[in-house]
Amino acid sequence: MALIAKKIKGTEDILPRDSYKWQFIEKILSDEARVYGFSEIRTPVFEQTKLFQRGVGEGTDVVQKEMYTFETKGGESLTLRPEGTAGAARALLEHGLYNDGLPIKAHYFTTCYRYEKPQAGRQREFHQFGMEVYGANDPISDAELICCAKSIFERLQLFDVRLEINSIGCPECRKNYHAALKEYFAQFTDTLCATCMSRLEKNPMRILDCKSPVCKEIAANAPKITDFLCESCDEHFKKVQQYLTAADIDFTVNPSIVRGLDYYTNTVFEFISDSIGAQSTVCGGGRYNGLIEELGGSALPSLGFAIGLERLLMVLEAEGVEIPKPEYDMLYIAALGDKAQLKAFELVREVRETGLGAQFDIVGRGLKAQMKYANKIGAKFSLVLGDNEIENGKAILKNMENGEQTEVSINDAHIFIENLLSADLASEMN
Repeated sequence: MALIAKKIKGTEDILPRDSYKWQFIEKILSDEARVYGFSEIRTPVFEQTKLFQRGVGEGTDVVQKEMYTFETKGGESLTLRPEGTAGAARALLEHGLYNDGLPIKAHYFTTCYRYEKPQAGRQREFHQFGMEVYGANDPISDAELICCAKSIFERLQLFDVRLEINSIGCPECRKNYHAALKEYFAQFTDTLCATCMSRLEKNPMRILDCKSPVCKEIAANAPKITDFLCESCDEHFKKVQQYLTAADIDFTVNPSIVRGLDYYTNTVFEFISDSIGAQSTVCGGGRYNGLIEELGGSALPSLGFAIGLERLLMVLEAEGVEIPKPEYDMLYIAALGDKAQLKAFELVREVRETGLGAQFDIVGRGLKAQMKYANKIGAKFSLVLGDNEIENGKAILKNMENGEQTEVSINDAHIFIENLLSADLASEMN
């Protein structure tokens, strides 16, 4: 019989055999957020389309080509979030979080949606971890955020991920830069791709981010933004570098980094891995001082970053970092007969109430199949219950790793659990 439906192109299922990998990195990310004083924020999967048009930017590829936008029955235009920052900023404004005292530090795990060609590390539905800071304008806040990202990679044992930084200045110092870019790229109007030709007048900086090999070659010799920074932006960028140096964080200044979204200002940065091919950016972020004002609020300096979880997992695998498998089930009870099944049900319930993992047969297998299943799930101990064990009130607890056997009482749940814990402790000592 043919399946009536399959997963949508550009989406992936996270299966039980792989979910522990996601849980592992999510715990490290959450722990690091807590250490740096970030609280979790959760926002809806869809927002009003105008939020992304204003926040992300009308001229970006995301808004022009990649958003999943639909009209409701009431005629309202909604969009599945293509990134996490705009929604977090909207929530900050709508709920007046800035009244709670600044800075506001928030982190999130979120799914994002972009219509683009699916490939390794780039899906139409993907997962991000993001960190956002609102109300901090000092260069030290830029450096602290970068330190947090760096610390995450170190905790994941990814020591070869390199940091590249740049400053794209403020709107004022970018005016002269835009003029210089237009003059430069005007020489290549017969060579630039159609997308970059449309960017030439509206936002020539977007040409620097084009993936076309021809456009990339032309952009390599374009004027550098660092030569056009105003005094304030230049000083800000120098101080960020000073703090990173003081933190013993290696970095490279890459004037071609502009990021793909319009809300960025001043500091931008990327953490890059060479182990996963073309999709090399694992983490990207920077400052966006004009975003809150663009969304209707008062000026509020802001900054943040996002890590693509799919790409992060790709890097971990490419770098040979082994993610430990958790011990889900400490005990498996194999039961034969109705009385044994009832006793297994009672014992498993008592064990689980202590916080330990335990399972028993719920599909009617024979003994051999039950023991095979116990091996498959990685049970640390097994116990076989039959008529003799029920009659005697005792059973044999077997260590599945070394084969050691211990007689335990099954009539008193508290004694049984004490025996189980003692066996576990002895196993760890050995």
